[in-house]
Amino acid sequence: MTARPSPGDLIVVDGRASVQFAGDRALTFRVVSVSDQPTYAGWIWLTGYVLNHRGEATAKREVYVQLTGLHPATSTPALKASRATRPCASRGDQGDGRAARARSGAACSG
Repeated sequence: MTARPSPGDLIVVDGRASVQFAGDRALTFRVVSVSDQPTYAGWIWLTGYVLNHRGEATAKREVYVQLTGLHPATSTPALKASRATRPCASRGDQGDGRAARARSGAACSG
């Protein structure tokens, strides 16, 4: 990757970007911001979230890496559907959708 990453980009940070991320220390990283702070030529500060194999953010990190060592992630980790994405889910639900149906009169299956 020769262009600067942009917020929202999903990249792999591995040993090509910095020796500290070699081998099993490689990260799938969702970029949140790119610093304009002056650095050594070819190096860059990135802030973002480390994603696990399910695509869930596990930690916010700031990393100092070589721009030429970054590469786009070949596939987006599968995102696990959350309870909030179900049409009748709410904070008061016990998993069966009754609380949402009671409030809205919705005909949710359950």
